[in-house]
Amino acid sequence: MRHSLVIVGAGPRGTGLIERIAANAPELYGGSGLVEGFDIHLVDPHPPGAGRIWRAAQSPLLWMNSHAEDVTMFTDETVDMAGPVRPGPTLHEWAGIDGGTFADRQLQGAYLRWVHERAVAALPSSVAVHHHPRRALRVSGSREGRQQVWLEGRPRPLLADLVVLNLGHLDAELDDEQRELAAYALEHDLVHLPPDFTADSDLSSLAPGEPVLVRGFGLAFVDLMVLLTEGRGGRYEGDTYVPSGREPVLYVGSRRGVPYRSKIGYDWTGERPPLPRFLGPAEIDGLLARPEGFDFRRDVWPLVEKELGFAHYHRLFTVHPERTSVAWTDFEEKYAAADRDERATLVASAVPDPADRLDLAALDRPLDGMRYATHEEFQEGLRGYVEADLSRSHDPAYSSDLAVFLGLLSVYGQLVRLGNIGSSWHGFFSYLASGPPGPRLRQLLALSRAGVLKFVGADMAVRAEDGVFRASSPTVPGFSVEARALVEARLPEPTLRRALDPLLRELHADGAGETPDGLLRVDRADGRVLDRAGRPHPRRFALGPHTDGRTPGAFTRPRTGGPAFRQNDATARAALAFLSALAGRAAA
Repeated sequence: MRHSLVIVGAGPRGTGLIERIAANAPELYGGSGLVEGFDIHLVDPHPPGAGRIWRAAQSPLLWMNSHAEDVTMFTDETVDMAGPVRPGPTLHEWAGIDGGTFADRQLQGAYLRWVHERAVAALPSSVAVHHHPRRALRVSGSREGRQQVWLEGRPRPLLADLVVLNLGHLDAELDDEQRELAAYALEHDLVHLPPDFTADSDLSSLAPGEPVLVRGFGLAFVDLMVLLTEGRGGRYEGDTYVPSGREPVLYVGSRRGVPYRSKIGYDWTGERPPLPRFLGPAEIDGLLARPEGFDFRRDVWPLVEKELGFAHYHRLFTVHPERTSVAWTDFEEKYAAADRDERATLVASAVPDPADRLDLAALDRPLDGMRYATHEEFQEGLRGYVEADLSRSHDPAYSSDLAVFLGLLSVYGQLVRLGNIGSSWHGFFSYLASGPPGPRLRQLLALSRAGVLKFVGADMAVRAEDGVFRASSPTVPGFSVEARALVEARLPEPTLRRALDPLLRELHADGAGETPDGLLRVDRADGRVLDRAGRPHPRRFALGPHTDGRTPGAFTRPRTGGPAFRQNDATARAALAFLSALAGRAAA
């Protein structure tokens, strides 16, 4: 019987793994004289390449969240990996479109299908790929022997020498609060839409003209906004929204109370900040070597702050020296030696305009401490905030913001090595680095002016009382709004215990390790699944957002190091080495 590798999840991560298997096979498998080859079984009910999120069967109104020139599935020399670089086109090069385009998701799905077909074609001729359009239900088998991957609707399992779980974003059961809200909605004939992938949600129960409470101001909200406005026949004429009359009225709020920061609307020019500077491999090695472990807020966050500040001020001092009062060399020397309080004093003396200083706390919670006398006054205030964000994000005079973005990518690439660092960093990163395209925020402003979209405020609280849902925020004291519909505009949490995916739940029951946040623990070196004692499973790997090795949710930008590429390469090489050793023993 031929040896086999089962990959559960045939979306972008599964495709990336196959690409790395093809790139490394000449060195680790084909070059060893082994000719019998092996089988790769892809298990996914959705089409290989695009997977669930990027499938063709979704609204063409939904866009990618990155410029087409910033989306690649191919490695370059900036990726720190053992395997060979195999370059390929970005989305805009492949599609022949302007690099600044925010392509729709259907086009990205077509790109992913093409990448998948190219990766499969690059495999050695002795490697066969089989797609099983089914769900995987569980994995069984001893640590020492072949694994059995049980599929929905199939009485016999797939036999696997190795299993790699690339499960992507998963559905989850409701938490205690969501269960209470859902039960209340059922009892009082209300509408409650829990966390979900907006493109998969049934929005037909949200009635035209009726108020709808929306909790969440990130990318899931943007999709919801699009589908309930343009998706219902509305249109934009310049900066004006012309309703169709079929839209509900959306009352949106969140913990921050503001939308994610706009995508930067200009290109980088000149010298890049020399990153990493204060949070690089040496610092990560030091944190990992601590016998007592580390605390993210105490031990890691100060390094993150210093690194992002370095990126910001390097750009400001080297490109806009007229807005500083000392030479960069003097500032850099003092900045490197200063603690947090000393840095604040240094910056205040060297950067006269507060608008040129990096204040991460103010960026993260812009409404903290702010109070508005009326709901209408807050609408004007938040529109002004969004307009100011759009103006700054499209003005290269503030290119230090783009330097901070590059710093965020560098920091993320380092923090992946730490494993479990909690959820706060991922939320902070997404808010600053994975916000909506500028045109989406301009649409948001038009919807606000048209009265289709209204802002609730920060720390939005939702109460189920008097037969309705009621929302309020300390941003506007005394104001509340009631509605018969509530939408939780955010993705389900990817935890082991609450995942609806039966395979993950079975893994948990079988002894797989989990972090305090409920993520699947994996070996940082190659992605092998760890048990509760910290032992890596010799035949099971996992990659993606359900693991503590998760990387940024966005696709990799060219020439940014791509931690997901590094992980894919390490897992592919470990799998090939294992299969090569099996084949060698069989031949002997």
